[in-house]
Amino acid sequence: MDNTVIVASISFLGTLVGTAGGIIAGGKLVNYRLEQLEKRMESYSNLALRLPVIEEKIKNADRRILKLECESAVDYSNAN
Repeated sequence: MDNTVIVASISFLGTLVGTAGGIIAGGKLVNYRLEQLEKRMESYSNLALRLPVIEEKIKNADRRILKLECESAVDYSNAN
């Protein structure tokens, strides 16, 4: 065989191996990034589920504070 054919064949195989390696490495990176994004989105969805509960607790606390403020205002007016 001619030397140029051998060099061309080796170059082709090197290019093939390099390209396949790049595709595999890129695929692994994309999968890793997708997993990280899914974890982040899961934490955000958990927050979205907890938020209404927190809002309800804040409303209840506000009602209790207003009730206590009204009771203390009545107590002060009766003390005079």
